[in-house]
Amino acid sequence: MATLSPSFGLPAGERAQLTAAGIHIDRGGRTVLSDVDITVAPRSRLGIVGENGRGKSTLLHILAGLLEPDAGTVRRIGTIGVAEQEMRATDGRTVGDLIDIELAAERTALAAFDESAAGLAHSAPGAAEAYAAALDAAETLDAWDADRRVDLALENLGAVTDRSRPLAELSVGQRYRVRLACLLGASHDFLLLDEPTNHLDAAGLDYLTTHLRSRGQGVVLVSHDRALLSDVATTMLDLDPSRDGRPRVYGGGFAGYQEGRRAERERWAAEYEQQQAEHARLTQGLSEAQNRLVTGWRPDKGTGKHQRATRAPGLVRSVHRRRDDLEAHAVSMPSPPLRFRMPELPARAGASLLSAEEVTVAGRLDRPVSVALDSGSRLAVTGVNGSGKSTLLAVLAGRIEPSSGAVRTARTVRVQVLTQESPQAGPQRARDVFLAHQNRLIRAGVLTEGEAVSLASLGLLSSADVNKPMHELSMGQQRRLDLAMALASRPHVLLLDEPTNHLSIALVDELTEGLDATDAAVVLATHDRQLRRDIEPWDRLALETGSLARSASTSTGVPGRVLQCPAHAG
Repeated sequence: MATLSPSFGLPAGERAQLTAAGIHIDRGGRTVLSDVDITVAPRSRLGIVGENGRGKSTLLHILAGLLEPDAGTVRRIGTIGVAEQEMRATDGRTVGDLIDIELAAERTALAAFDESAAGLAHSAPGAAEAYAAALDAAETLDAWDADRRVDLALENLGAVTDRSRPLAELSVGQRYRVRLACLLGASHDFLLLDEPTNHLDAAGLDYLTTHLRSRGQGVVLVSHDRALLSDVATTMLDLDPSRDGRPRVYGGGFAGYQEGRRAERERWAAEYEQQQAEHARLTQGLSEAQNRLVTGWRPDKGTGKHQRATRAPGLVRSVHRRRDDLEAHAVSMPSPPLRFRMPELPARAGASLLSAEEVTVAGRLDRPVSVALDSGSRLAVTGVNGSGKSTLLAVLAGRIEPSSGAVRTARTVRVQVLTQESPQAGPQRARDVFLAHQNRLIRAGVLTEGEAVSLASLGLLSSADVNKPMHELSMGQQRRLDLAMALASRPHVLLLDEPTNHLSIALVDELTEGLDATDAAVVLATHDRQLRRDIEPWDRLALETGSLARSASTSTGVPGRVLQCPAHAG
């Protein structure tokens, strides 16, 4: 492995370059990264995506020089700033210490400038050349403005601004915001950011997005935040499995990645099916040839011994040829990843499915809300934490009785809610949990056996995962099973509370497509900025603590029709 030494000190500006070629690394007997090629130039913004465990953070460490790959080369020209997901504080450092560390180059440049200026004032030998060099370095770093830039970032990210505060007294989120602000205020050629939207509120997200879009330096961004990737990334690197096992690079930003990945997976599935079909045809041919070989040695009565003997070599050659063809056309391509398939959900044309009139829940939904849902209705419920989104969905699902008002559900209409939290995981297999749930629906008369949806048909869990005990599933896998069980009843009204929590980018995109196409009524409560953009045409109900928002800008920030719910009489 050859890694070229990075250039420390002053930013390289237009000469800056960050490239990686043929990166490969194994951990614990498992290949984490293989055949990764990356080029990041000034003003380019690379987004890196992939399921958990695909090596995204590992790749950042390799690019930064914090980890040596087993194979491949990395070339770094310029300065690099890294923001990892977590930052420990066990050495007594303060906020000011962290700022000084990150602005070390600026501090050094200003000290050299002051020293050279003093030398110039005293006509010291070589003072003019030293002063010119120090001035150039300070201007390159914009060193005089560095502290102001950091202070601005601290303020806009909602970080602690008191430089005397010990980092150990801050929460994980507070420490991360301080570190991120320091990086945004420094003058690095490249920023490597690992899940930078963690611990940021809406104002912080807006500031980060604007800063990354406007900066002239290169950015490498590991994130599951689709809105940030959509707003910032110009190129995408997908580390998830592909047809040939190599990572994929997509141009056109996040939209180009979505379209390219969709086309890639469609080709993958089609080629896999072709290989399977060819393998099945050749297997059948080999079986038929072997049968002819066996029966060829037992011809009809009366056939001569010589005739039987002359047929044998040809049959043997046929068997060998077909066996060779079968081995040459073995299914070499891995099976494509799962793709979610929304089941057909029922509709009732011209009939009201569910309505809520002036409902309130004391202490949780204080202002009355009215909602009417027909087949095909689409309603997005937004608002800050504590505004009553989850409470409203629970009232519509019949899980909470309203303190005032009424909820009416049409006869035999099925209403199902996907809550934010998964049930406590036990020792049962995921498959058994789903089947038990489905059998309860059938015994209760909610479903007929003909209406039952198989777990495999949904494309949410692999065959290996469905046979795992629940407590061995990841949070994302448990969330996938939650979604499967919500769809098992084939509801007329589907209520979703933060459905993107713990789900992969690919699954969220597929779920969004399915929700747009279904005939069922859908009510969705979410903070997910990209999901809210994707469902922009939906009707929206924007809730605030203690009141109902009346304008689109209050909560969602996107145009659309906001339902007009009556104000509280009191």
